[in-house]
Amino acid sequence: MIKLYDYFRSSAAYRIRIGLNLKGLGYESVPVSLIDGEQSAPDNLARNPQGLVPTLEIDGHTLTQSLAILDYLDRKQPDPAFLPEDAAQASHVLAMALAVACDIHPVNNLRILKYLRHELGQEQETIDDWYRHWIAEGFAGLETMAKTYGGEYLSGDTPGLADICLVPQMYNARRFETPLDGYPTLVAYDAKLTALPPFAAAHPDVVKP
Repeated sequence: MIKLYDYFRSSAAYRIRIGLNLKGLGYESVPVSLIDGEQSAPDNLARNPQGLVPTLEIDGHTLTQSLAILDYLDRKQPDPAFLPEDAAQASHVLAMALAVACDIHPVNNLRILKYLRHELGQEQETIDDWYRHWIAEGFAGLETMAKTYGGEYLSGDTPGLADICLVPQMYNARRFETPLDGYPTLVAYDAKLTALPPFAAAHPDVVKP
């Protein structure tokens, strides 16, 4: 049995739920509460030395970091592929995925928000403004990339890596009341994707413990 150490609102874990669903792989979800600090417990640190989620136990391996896990899944089960065959197109899809996973998400994840509040003494209003600012910065460029390189889905003819990264970030954007009028292409892709069963079944409201 594939085992996913998961937190329902974690963007990175959300990506893995989508990826597993797209590949048609069943899994057992083991909740790790980020709010309660369970990510820093010894048993989680033994699995994931960074003290993060997700962690995936599969094929006798313990894997961390969402994009590395998705790469493993894609190599082990190539159909449906997360990246197009064409090298240039694949590079564009990867760039869109990284725009979310490396540029938007890291500065807005929970440990950053906690640091802003507790160590730097920022008020919630300031923290929320911070969150929305970095989403807007990232979405501005991603909107143009989506118009230029997107197809039927953001990743091309079928949902792939860029789509897997987009949907959780759009969920977070709405949760923090980020204005989305300036990103109609991203909104349209998100609406199409979230209607698909593999994405719908991975939604935080569906998997919430």
